[in-house]
Amino acid sequence: MDRKKISRRTFLGGAAAATVAAGCATVTRPQGPRRVPPSEKLNVAAIGAGGKGESDIGSCASENVVALCDVDDRRAAKTFARFPNAKRYRDFRVMLEKEKSIDAVTISTPDHTHAVAAMMAMSLGKHVYVQKPMTHSIYEARMLTEAARKYKVATQLGNQGHSGDGVRRLCEMIWSGAIGPVREAHIWTNRPSWPQGIKRPTITDPVPETLDWDLWLGPAPYRPYVKIHPDTGRECYCPFVWRGWWDFGCGALGDMACHIMDPAFWALKLTSPTSVEAVSEGGNDETAPLWSIIRYEFPQRGDMPPVTVIWYDGGKLPPRPEGIGPDVKLGEGDNGSLFIGDKGMATTGCYGDGSRLLPDSVMKDYKFPDPYIPRIPGGPYRDWIQACKGGRPACSNFDYSGPLTEMVLLGNLAVRSGKKIQWDPKNLRVTNVPEANQYVRREYRSGWSL
Repeated sequence: MDRKKISRRTFLGGAAAATVAAGCATVTRPQGPRRVPPSEKLNVAAIGAGGKGESDIGSCASENVVALCDVDDRRAAKTFARFPNAKRYRDFRVMLEKEKSIDAVTISTPDHTHAVAAMMAMSLGKHVYVQKPMTHSIYEARMLTEAARKYKVATQLGNQGHSGDGVRRLCEMIWSGAIGPVREAHIWTNRPSWPQGIKRPTITDPVPETLDWDLWLGPAPYRPYVKIHPDTGRECYCPFVWRGWWDFGCGALGDMACHIMDPAFWALKLTSPTSVEAVSEGGNDETAPLWSIIRYEFPQRGDMPPVTVIWYDGGKLPPRPEGIGPDVKLGEGDNGSLFIGDKGMATTGCYGDGSRLLPDSVMKDYKFPDPYIPRIPGGPYRDWIQACKGGRPACSNFDYSGPLTEMVLLGNLAVRSGKKIQWDPKNLRVTNVPEANQYVRREYRSGWSL
């Protein structure tokens, strides 16, 4: 990387910045986050200010937006213009070291940098809002969950459906026995909407002046920048199709499962599966497959019986239940969930919206239970901001979303190993397919660590 092209504002912090970049532990750790009463405003910063980061930090505009970090000036231009007084950075490590006043950060980067950014922020006493999936690997999810407790910071995962009324209504339906004990749940998505099942190109393109490619790669192994993939005719890596590359994203599961699997995870009180197996097509060591069907087996949880949860992506759909005609919409059509219990069936949309019993004739006379799960007024950002100011923990804080993320990412272990895996959650190990354990925890490039 040509360091002569780094702008002056990026080269902040001098020796301190160099020390942080080298991964040396010289940063002063506070006792805990600054106490901000509800009547005052948080000092909020963004790690990732373009793309989804634009809406994430924009949803925190009621607070003081004091700093913005993005590796791509062009991508973040709208956010820079909206918050002209916020200080700008390209390297979040420099920003976190230099801007001592930051109380909280939104993290809206590609999956592979979620954990390193969140861990540094939390260790410095900053509250964090992290886009889904929480992390790129199972090990990272466990480490962030434990770190959030250690540093006593407010956390929130960006699976916004978890703050909605729909998923709560679904839980109340299932917990009231509306369909009896649930034995099966089927969950599907129309993703991927980006190329997968492709190989890494061998060409190299010039890096745009507005992009710091080395920082975009972050902890991932180095590879040359390529603008357009010669086999797809689409952008190769950034700013969007990184999701399909194993070094940067987690495929369709990473994009949608923390949304669509959340209703099942909560309503069925899921923990860790005992086994996971997958069938798929087109995947390789570089990218996720064209499609996959993943079968999770969960043990009994309290008075809930063992349950099978099956995930479908790439256009695959569950078999239509007997008696449910082709004109009956399941979920939202190309995204949704179907629950099959001993006494009936229920379906819900991507975020738990539109929950109803099947067939529709059963729903006509059904009365929803009186609401008793606390509702979240104002949505996930307000929920998190209130938690940062000493309110109750945010609804999708890491104690909840960490185990959810671990469960989701186990599907990719099964996809990549090509075998049915048996899982030991305590030790974070696959017990029957040793080679699958290479995907539990990844190695970081020099200069990057948790």
